[in-house]
Amino acid sequence: MSRPSLARRVADAAEGALNRQKYVSLIDVLGGLRWLRSRDIDVWRQGRAPSLEELTPVDGARLRSALDLLHRWAEQKGLASVETSYIAASRDRRELRFLSSGEAEVERACRTHWASPDLSDRRRNSMTKIPDLVVVEPLEPWACAQCGDTGPFLIMEDSAPHCLTCADMDHLVFLPSGNAALSRRAKKESGLAAVVVQYNRRRKLYQRRGVLVEEAALARAEDQCLADEEVRQRRRERDRIRRSEEDVEFVGRMSAEIQRLFPGCPPARASEIATHAALRGSGRVGRTAAARALGAEAITLAVIASIRHLDTDYDKLLMSGTPRMTAREIIRPVLDRKLADFRGETS
Repeated sequence: MSRPSLARRVADAAEGALNRQKYVSLIDVLGGLRWLRSRDIDVWRQGRAPSLEELTPVDGARLRSALDLLHRWAEQKGLASVETSYIAASRDRRELRFLSSGEAEVERACRTHWASPDLSDRRRNSMTKIPDLVVVEPLEPWACAQCGDTGPFLIMEDSAPHCLTCADMDHLVFLPSGNAALSRRAKKESGLAAVVVQYNRRRKLYQRRGVLVEEAALARAEDQCLADEEVRQRRRERDRIRRSEEDVEFVGRMSAEIQRLFPGCPPARASEIATHAALRGSGRVGRTAAARALGAEAITLAVIASIRHLDTDYDKLLMSGTPRMTAREIIRPVLDRKLADFRGETS
């Protein structure tokens, strides 16, 4: 295909996007050229591909040609350039790459959106919003890249699948889709949250299945929706299921062991940690063989997880885009001090 023909196709795709949303991105143009399918974009945004180029039927040189034509068209139209961030909806929150070469100047050009002068400030600001974490409900058997275990959900990190335990997200509970108000409020109340999606083979796209949120956030959201009898019934049913799944005897022994190893831990907190860690079917540390044997290391890991999520800014750091291991280093002094308090050690 000749360059003028490609120029016309780029202009048509860009014009269509501009009319729809009052701004144009390279993603819009590649979709209009049919070089990208919606599922390819989903895979890339989830952090499951090293670069966008690898998901297209053309090479980097062809993509650069389309990029140059887009910028030339936008400048002729008098559109304003807005450099945006493309952050993976994965646990490592890394910056997404467009081309395999990864050249800084080219990547910056790929991230540039071209906005109409009458685009509202709210829409302009939304272009730089950090995306939600995305958790996948897989259709096929899979194994965690870190521990080798599996589970009902996976999240990508370093281009590999991780279970929620290894991703420090096993304290979250699943809220299925179906009640938009409840989901919206629970997500807003939760310090750490993720959208759950599953691939629909028939429609060839990822569909939203629900959200993962903190249990306390879900309870607060339900309190805000108490006028809805359906929500009240959902909460009663969830409480009934939880009670039926709790191993009361084991939770009591685990709570006692927590207090023995951590005498400074309040009894109510020890019980809370044991109840959370030992929930049947959760895959949390309390369900491991070591924890069932009340091993000191497993008990300590459960206490550390509780401190990390409840007594530090760890979840807020993750939601702001801080990589997981960096966030752990930042909150380590607070975690160590709290552990010392729980152990009854003097400073």
